[in-house]
Amino acid sequence: MTQPSSPSPTATYRLQLQPDFPFSAAAGTVPHLAALGVSHLHLSPVLEAVPRSPHGYDVVDHAAVRAELGGERGLRALAATAKAHGLGLIVDIVPNHMAVPAPMSLNGPLWDVLQNGPASPYARWFDIDWDAGHGGRLLLPVLGGRLGDETRHFRVEDGVLRYHEHAFPLRPGTERLPLPRLLNAQWYRLAWWRLARSELNYRRFFTVSELIGLRVEDPAVFEATHGTVLRLVREGVIDGLRVDHPDGLVDPGGYLTRLRAATGNRWTVVEKILTGDERLPAGWACAGTTGYDALRHIDGLFVCPQGAGRLFSHYRDFVTPLADEGGDWEETVRRAAYEVVTDQLAAEVERLVRTAARISERVPHPGDHAPWALRHAIRELLVRLPVYRPYAAEPDADRADQDAAMLGEAAVRARTAFRVAEEAHAVDLVRDLALGLFGDGPDCAEFAARFAQTASALHAKSVEDTAFYRYPVLLPACEVGGDPGEPALGPEAFHAFCARTQRDWPTTGTVLTTHDTKRSADVRARLAVLSECPDRWRDVLGQVAGGGTSVADGAVPVDAMVSWLAWQTAFGLGPADGGPPGSARGAAATERVSAAVLKSVREAGLRTSWTERNAAYEDAVVEFVRGGPCGPAAGPLTALDDELAPFIRANVLGATLLHLTMPGVPDVYQGSEREYTALVDPDNRRPARLRPELLAELDGGAAPHDLSGEKLRLTAAALRLRRMHPQWFGAGASYAPLHAEGPAAEHCVAFCRSGRAVAVATRLSLRLVETGGWWDTSLRLPPGGPWRDLLTGREVAGGAVVGVRELLELSPVALFVAE
Repeated sequence: MTQPSSPSPTATYRLQLQPDFPFSAAAGTVPHLAALGVSHLHLSPVLEAVPRSPHGYDVVDHAAVRAELGGERGLRALAATAKAHGLGLIVDIVPNHMAVPAPMSLNGPLWDVLQNGPASPYARWFDIDWDAGHGGRLLLPVLGGRLGDETRHFRVEDGVLRYHEHAFPLRPGTERLPLPRLLNAQWYRLAWWRLARSELNYRRFFTVSELIGLRVEDPAVFEATHGTVLRLVREGVIDGLRVDHPDGLVDPGGYLTRLRAATGNRWTVVEKILTGDERLPAGWACAGTTGYDALRHIDGLFVCPQGAGRLFSHYRDFVTPLADEGGDWEETVRRAAYEVVTDQLAAEVERLVRTAARISERVPHPGDHAPWALRHAIRELLVRLPVYRPYAAEPDADRADQDAAMLGEAAVRARTAFRVAEEAHAVDLVRDLALGLFGDGPDCAEFAARFAQTASALHAKSVEDTAFYRYPVLLPACEVGGDPGEPALGPEAFHAFCARTQRDWPTTGTVLTTHDTKRSADVRARLAVLSECPDRWRDVLGQVAGGGTSVADGAVPVDAMVSWLAWQTAFGLGPADGGPPGSARGAAATERVSAAVLKSVREAGLRTSWTERNAAYEDAVVEFVRGGPCGPAAGPLTALDDELAPFIRANVLGATLLHLTMPGVPDVYQGSEREYTALVDPDNRRPARLRPELLAELDGGAAPHDLSGEKLRLTAAALRLRRMHPQWFGAGASYAPLHAEGPAAEHCVAFCRSGRAVAVATRLSLRLVETGGWWDTSLRLPPGGPWRDLLTGREVAGGAVVGVRELLELSPVALFVAE
């Protein structure tokens, strides 16, 4: 843990900047966000990006603030407006990669490399393997077809090679060569886009060939790519940073140490996804993660473990999936991992094979390992890693021991994939290389780094982007950092996480909704209720989907899994964003659900995919969504929504309260201070639409008239409390669980912050009602007080034992402060 040199934020508010929502639009939200109670704006990337980029993660120029957003002048004006209202700026940075844009001239450093090859002063910027074939050239997989079929689309104009919207520089002296010789004479090789998976010779972001990896471990590259941001930090325009995808870097820990020194130890969080019981390396120079670990522990509270198991049984009966196609979580992950490592990441694996082969020839006891054996060993180890990546270079001894044990266990299982025991010794070589046990020579260091980077890409693509979409049992469990195989977590796990966070990373980030969550927090809160009524969901599907084979009004699903997924997605979006079929709101909701379901089936890759489109299947999916979940057949969903509304309310408000009062710095996503239902991107990246007048009405004494109003009132109360009393929630604060007593104690989650604020939330409220309510369950408030509920104004004496039924009579949540 690293404490920042300046005060940590009390809460941040994420804004997704884009041409349709530039700095000037962000400045217009500042009065509302200051009134809401946050301390800092949290901006998506602000450096120059590909034109019209909706997110800004495809940076093309680190030296300039993005002109489409208003340029540096616009950013400075936003910062000035924010500071005038008492707010600071946190900015998202992207150290791992840059865009490979069209035209290529947008990326000046890459353009120079393409023109001058390894002799370019920018060649050190990019993670390129010049010795990986292609005649010492950089492969650019941008052609729509094979080279021979595409040459008719090439033309040379003004010393530039053009191909449709693409433009490429020419190596000096080659401008007048005949086209075939001209192409062969360049420092790059233009190729069919399908060659990327096996022939690419530059590191990319996951499997996105349009994003090329940067070598920020090189001090000169770090300085060049961070210069503008660091200048803005020094000048007081930027107050803190969010670091995107640190697992893509050679040495994340070393990078953060350099960044801390360069920023003067400003508050910085990293987008590190932790799995299971994994911990953030203790030596990392940052405040903590961006908060997906907190999301997992909050969401898990609102999933009923028994109901989730029964829901799986209904899903299995309805969908009848094969074990490795959604019938078993572990089998589904394993198959997805094998598919990704052998196909989409083939080029990355081959780079590891080449490096391992070179090392194998030089070790004191040469192993005579054939390339196929090394390839097999690398794949088998990679698919068995339970975390995103190991950290061989991490100086933290505990983490090093954990990684050694993890890789040792994976190696034991990997050896079983070899038929000949002697050939399985290749696994031992790969394991030791991954742990950096062969010294720090160039090849050994490269292998350890590349293995870790490839592991991260594999986990992200096979779990987040494939298995999650093949296992739609309970959709809210299929979230970044989540575990669909174990979606439920109890209060004790939550309290243990909070206590550990307060002790080790008290100013870490926490989130419920981000630009990357596959479903917003309120969608997940709605769907989590289904784990409390699995039989009711089965009955509704029986009404609308006829057991997965037919649908009312003639809308026939393409397959049962799509039916299960689509109906659940439509219920998650809910009536707040829908409308009667044929209405404008209804049509918009239909398009949103259709786009989300279509993306899901493409990511799943079982019947169609992004690269192997099955047009007939996709058309049928869209037609099914329009006629079924978003059509006249959806009446039972509306009835179910009405029936479950009180329990949805409890989940939405409960998750909001816990997020805003637990240890860490909460990040509120744009618009989510009210009820906010969003699906996977691009749906969740639409320009912000805020309603400051609603907050003004509440502040004027109006009572909330719906769930949005209640959530807004709760959010403002909690954020203002954090800002008014940062010492109650910050690094020097305390966290103490409060345990209810009585027959319904497990339904109450409560804790005290620094002896001055108490949060009380209801979990599994439907099951609570079904078992008769709170009965005589009670909660003892801490001594001191009296305690006043910020939501209702009610007062309770300090140290009093109060019935939870009485405590939560007006709302499923309460936020008490000591008067």
